Amino acid sequence: MIKFYKTNPGEKEVREIPEIKSGCWIDMIAPSKEEAREIAKLAKVDSDLLLKMLDENETPRIEKSGGATLIVVDTPYINSQHEYITYPLGIIVAKNNYLITISPRRSTILNDFRKGMIANFSTAKKTRFLIQILNNTAAEYLRALNELYKDIELKEDTLQKSQKNEDLIDLLNIEKTLVYFITSLKENGLVLEKLNKANILPLYEGDADMLEDASIENNQAIDMAVIYRDILSSITNTYSNIISNNLNNIMKFLAGITIVLSIPTIISSFMGMNVPFGDLGNNPMSAINLLVASLLLSIGVAILLKKRNLL
Repeated sequence: MIKFYKTNPGEKEVREIPEIKSGCWIDMIAPSKEEAREIAKLAKVDSDLLLKMLDENETPRIEKSGGATLIVVDTPYINSQHEYITYPLGIIVAKNNYLITISPRRSTILNDFRKGMIANFSTAKKTRFLIQILNNTAAEYLRALNELYKDIELKEDTLQKSQKNEDLIDLLNIEKTLVYFITSLKENGLVLEKLNKANILPLYEGDADMLEDASIENNQAIDMAVIYRDILSSITNTYSNIISNNLNNIMKFLAGITIVLSIPTIISSFMGMNVPFGDLGNNPMSAINLLVASLLLSIGVAILLKKRNLL
């Protein structure tokens, strides 16, 4: 899908226009190769920059070609299983006054721009537009991390009531998401650092401060993701130890019960052998006496095991 947007000076509204115009924003979502080549021809940019972004495994970086600059960042995305993953978002700043965004999936990062909800947004101010996208990306990571932390607290409450394998697997999936987030945020941080120091694009009044704010929010998101990952690792390790300890207690109890119950079996097996036992064998109360003796001996062994915390 390809759409064109443009803002007019003095207006806050973002208008969708039918064709490409100077100073417009070209919004591309999962375009075909033919569409990518067509837009590259109209915007006069290297088609390779657009074609590369059709790959969902593109990594954050900055690349220049034919007078255009491609900035790739990873953005959070919720898949059909309602799990957070990351997808690349390509932002191409062309010298002929076009800004192109291209992504293999519809990114929520750009929704506020499409609706005209971003202050001081102008499609003609390409550098400012780029920095605003980077700001929104960092803010979206922070929002996603808050949602993940709520899920962690919910799963923790569930585990306190019952330790099910499904709940532990859910926590492990959240931990995997946090690892992806940390990796993507660190790579985005390198892109921000390069934009800030290498003079990739001309920075106008206020742009440097906005870029610094984006770097601060990105670093804050990294710190939050690392903290949440550590908390999650601690929770999963704790509950794994609890489950192992409960299993050990059960096995210890069963071993103790086995010892106690084996005493009557041993005595009855021994007395059941075809061997004369003198007066004990001729005594009509011998069966009762043996039963009482076995019971008392079993009780004594059970008390001994209990005192040693083995039962």
